[in-house]
Amino acid sequence: MSIPKPTAAELELLQALWPLGPATAKQVHEAMQADKPDLAYGTVLRLMQIMHTKGILLRDESQRSHIYTPAQAQDAMQNNLLKDLMQKAFAGSAKALVLAALRSGISKKERAEIEKLLKEDEQ
Repeated sequence: MSIPKPTAAELELLQALWPLGPATAKQVHEAMQADKPDLAYGTVLRLMQIMHTKGILLRDESQRSHIYTPAQAQDAMQNNLLKDLMQKAFAGSAKALVLAALRSGISKKERAEIEKLLKEDEQ
């Protein structure tokens, strides 16, 4: 069974949850408030419950406060989203996707990191 693609709001929540590891809705809410101070706890909890129903999050109900975990690791989710984007927007061409990303503007530090990775792959 494949995990459905997350919506923009769900992906934003996952970005907060992945670094935390298994966490309660309260912990995720607190992490998300750094960027969204007006975000209500109830909104986060509802979204997490929906994500659990869809299979995007797993839920441990053995404790009083339910513990949520992403059903898919960050790198696996990103790879799946990237493959989907590559198919839909770049006719399956990794080269076209990379060139578009490079043209959109990267920092000197990012460019140096990319060049280092490419050199390591050559060896």
